[in-house]
Amino acid sequence: MSLSTKDFYYELPEHLIAQSPIAQRDASRLLLLNKVTGETEHKTFKDIVSCLNKGDCIVINDTKVVPARLYGQRKDTGGKVEILLLKRLSANEFETLVKPGRRLKPGDEIIFGDGILTGRVVKNVDDGNRIIEFTFEGIFEEVLNEIGEMPLPPYIKEKLSDKSRYQTVYAKESGSAAAPTAGLHFTPEILDEISKKGIHIAKVTLHVGLGTFRPVKVDDVTEHKMHSEYYSVSKEQADIINSAKENGGRVIAVGTTSLRTLESVADENGFVHHGSGDTEIFIYPPYNFKITDGLITNFHLPESTLIMLVSALCGRENILNAYNEAVKEEYRFFSFGDAMLIV
Repeated sequence: MSLSTKDFYYELPEHLIAQSPIAQRDASRLLLLNKVTGETEHKTFKDIVSCLNKGDCIVINDTKVVPARLYGQRKDTGGKVEILLLKRLSANEFETLVKPGRRLKPGDEIIFGDGILTGRVVKNVDDGNRIIEFTFEGIFEEVLNEIGEMPLPPYIKEKLSDKSRYQTVYAKESGSAAAPTAGLHFTPEILDEISKKGIHIAKVTLHVGLGTFRPVKVDDVTEHKMHSEYYSVSKEQADIINSAKENGGRVIAVGTTSLRTLESVADENGFVHHGSGDTEIFIYPPYNFKITDGLITNFHLPESTLIMLVSALCGRENILNAYNEAVKEEYRFFSFGDAMLIV
């Protein structure tokens, strides 16, 4: 019997949706969930080191969020336009989401930041997106940092005063339209403690696409089509993960993006292969995990692909019970919210 999208629904009071990051990254709360028994414990994120064992390997996603939301005006009419950069196609061409999009046609030009950046619509593509060719002086990333805004999820209504708080402390590879938010809780000090305890840290890259916020619009979960995202795993990092696994350590993904990368590059024998490419992997119950033993994650939207993924790891009933407990205990939810450790 196939699962229905509504099987992954839970009630969430709106005031529990975190609108801004807390002052200290590692001061967030941590719900520890036993993936077998469903038992829970309440901790703070600073306790994460004591929850991990020597020889374990945590796998982090070192993608960096691009300030990909741009506000401009049409050159011909002066009408306001909002652009969200989705995917880089060349040095100066991007696939974009445009609002309002219906009136923008190939050849139309948009002015951003008093003219330091201009864009010309090249063509329309699937889902109403536009290919836009940009013209600028200097380095595009520096232009973006000057005039672009962080593409926060639609459920966050407050403006972010400090762009760095929507980046992990280990963000390195530019290319994401959203942050791998489970990693936002980590500080350099926590990472140092983890290393000193003999816990391995491996890095993978998955550039998070806008599709991570796309709702599941079908009743039958199996009919949902996942968006494609670029990933990369080096030989050095694959070796760290494989060595930890071979020596009896647990492989614990930091975030659903790291988990999806791991499960995309692991074979049926639980061996991680290095390489890069695009993945559309959609994980939902039942799923036989090839390499991942545990997960550090945030609390996810009802009926989303992400709550389906965590349900595959520890059981739908266990997850919904834990979420209902988190609601009762007034945990903070979603991107700037509290964390879970599922092991």
